Amino acid sequence: MRELAQTMAWGRSADAEANLTALVHRQSRFVFRVAWAVLRNVQDAEDVVQETFLRIHRNAPEMDDERAFLATTAWRLAVDRRKSRRPDAEMPDLADTGRNPETAAVDTDWNTRIARMIDGLPEDLRQPLVLSGIEEMTSPEIARVMGIPEGTVRTRILRARQILKERLAHA
Repeated sequence: MRELAQTMAWGRSADAEANLTALVHRQSRFVFRVAWAVLRNVQDAEDVVQETFLRIHRNAPEMDDERAFLATTAWRLAVDRRKSRRPDAEMPDLADTGRNPETAAVDTDWNTRIARMIDGLPEDLRQPLVLSGIEEMTSPEIARVMGIPEGTVRTRILRARQILKERLAHA
């Protein structure tokens, strides 16, 4: 990410460079997770992160709500990318937590089963659930990002949770 921030800052004033670099460092992980929620592919999500910050660099938009602006931009780029490619369900590489191997194996198996269940949800249910549960976005933020009413977001999250609960009961 440091290279991206340095590349984007080329030719900008010192203040703009510092602001952009700080934005990249502060929000790149969040933008990645939004993109990954749509694409389910690490490489494609990383490409969307770069494109999101490059667009900000090129256009220098005014951001009233930084997080919502970044989520909306990343979401739209990811949806466009998904239309052109079929993603494979790849989990992002997470940092080592230092747990013992047995606990890590059990947790990995459980997390893989849950991830598969979530991936098996219809797109219209999976995406708001991931943004809500994993990204910790609020219903109004998700509604703004997805361009749907807030009530629809809540209904979809509720339906997704009900389906997962039923699947877990039968697992």
